Amino acid sequence: MIKRAHIRQFLAVVDAGSFTQAALRIRVTQPALSAGVAELEKLTGAPLFIRNRRQIRLTEAGGRFLPIARDLERGFKAADDFGRDSDRSVTELKFGVIRSAPAELLQAIIAALRPGFAIEIIENSDSELRAALGSGRINMALVPLRTGEQGAHVVPLYDEPLAMFIAADHPLAGRIAVGPEELAAETMIARRACEFLGATSRFFTRHGVRPRFALRSESDERCLRMVAAGIGITTAPVSLAIEGIVPLKVTGYDFRRELGLLVDPAWASLPDVDPRLVHAREMVRAIAADWRRTRVDAAA
Repeated sequence: MIKRAHIRQFLAVVDAGSFTQAALRIRVTQPALSAGVAELEKLTGAPLFIRNRRQIRLTEAGGRFLPIARDLERGFKAADDFGRDSDRSVTELKFGVIRSAPAELLQAIIAALRPGFAIEIIENSDSELRAALGSGRINMALVPLRTGEQGAHVVPLYDEPLAMFIAADHPLAGRIAVGPEELAAETMIARRACEFLGATSRFFTRHGVRPRFALRSESDERCLRMVAAGIGITTAPVSLAIEGIVPLKVTGYDFRRELGLLVDPAWASLPDVDPRLVHAREMVRAIAADWRRTRVDAAA
């Protein structure tokens, strides 16, 4: 007989992406977790995970079992909460976000969502967040939208150009535009969280620019503050601009990104989610419109 412990163990592995992290999350030993999942696989009559050293992935059978498991867990939680007025209106929202999303914008979006949801934020790359959304590990994600991406569960927010940022006292400050070759002697700072990092590298390589780097960091704030300190230059979406740096147009460097929300359709259709989500979407759209007007249009 399948027990709640089996469901919790299965979902913990799905959500954590590894047996080690899943065991820590639900506070059991890894051997006990592995034994529980093996027992569940025996009860369902099919392997649920593909196991290798790099990652844990759902099998086809595991993918079919996942929505069943989530429904069962929601049922168990509803039974646990029955008669508890303080917790009955709380709906969980696992919210994924790319590392390069503006912190102030994320703060405003989360503040708008918080009254209707108990929120857990998961930070990762675009591809990892999309995979997590597809497998049901997260419910919503703030990511760069792909060309032509649309549908009922896609919420476009705003688009913006990328620019080269230099210190306000840099010798090139005040120039309307420069050719990429003029930056050959500059020291660069690499924003590792940038969605266009590879494309930017190829752009400058095509123009014979192979600079030295003063910093490579996942932290956008650190990269931009080091630009302000004058030790290098970097590219970034214009909404990330901080005091002490100014944008510089580089001829031919025309990358843009559009940020938007992707929502898991199965989660969005749940009776306790749908009415809250309709209101939340409109609030988030209004927040994004204000953000574009004050941070993007003003900087472009």
